Amino acid sequence: MTPTVTRLRERPRGRVEVDLDGVPWRTLPAEVVVRCGLLAGCALDRETARALARDLRRSKALARAAQALRHRDLSRQALATRLPAPAREEALDVLERSGYLDDARTAAGRAAWLAERGWGDEAIRVRLEQEGFVGEPLAGALEDLEPEPDRAKALRERGRTERWLAARGFEVAPDM
Repeated sequence: MTPTVTRLRERPRGRVEVDLDGVPWRTLPAEVVVRCGLLAGCALDRETARALARDLRRSKALARAAQALRHRDLSRQALATRLPAPAREEALDVLERSGYLDDARTAAGRAAWLAERGWGDEAIRVRLEQEGFVGEPLAGALEDLEPEPDRAKALRERGRTERWLAARGFEVAPDM
């Protein structure tokens, strides 16, 4: 016999308690209940249960991604390692389409931040690769920086030595 949704009760923080056949079953995010079309009186057949499970996985992945991105932007690759496998790709695609996840923007901002703190192009490239930026976003971020010789010259004028510059990933040449 197919269970029937007998009651939906709103709960705090965007949650809904679902009763099946008069017995409390689960508390779900409200957006999942709405997207799956759960209403009092509807049958929770196999197809609806599967759709509910898929949507719940997607919702959990998006919530986890939002929590990870709350503190700072991450690369797609770095964020992917923090999300559960079943809904990972779909969550990442949704975040990219909505603009929350943008490797080119994030890599450019990160590269500029590192350059402002006295890092050379090679050190910035290595750091961005470690953070999961590859390909065009990485290349574009490095291209957008002020030329390394100009940054090195400004640092020398502030008293930085060749050794300090080399340690920070600058390509140190006698004619710089």
